[in-house]
Amino acid sequence: MQATAYTYDPATRSGSVLLDDGTPLPFDAEAFDAGGLRLLRPGQRVRIETETETSAGTGTGTGTGAGTGTGSGAEGGRRRITLVTLQTF
Repeated sequence: MQATAYTYDPATRSGSVLLDDGTPLPFDAEAFDAGGLRLLRPGQRVRIETETETSAGTGTGTGTGAGTGTGSGAEGGRRRITLVTLQTF
């Protein structure tokens, strides 16, 4: 799934992205480190992978690639970013 970097704090290696529909979605240091990046600037296009967390805390689906699915969240789950890396063309 593609997004645009919105915020990034180099001290915590966390921040947020804006999905193409304008929805902000935060990421943590674990997701940033999984992508192998050293720095992220607001406005950069990124590729993200997500999983849906259910109330029990387990992932029920993933979203990868250029805009493919984001998992099922029918049980009140929320999306969590698991990887942030630069979008390559």
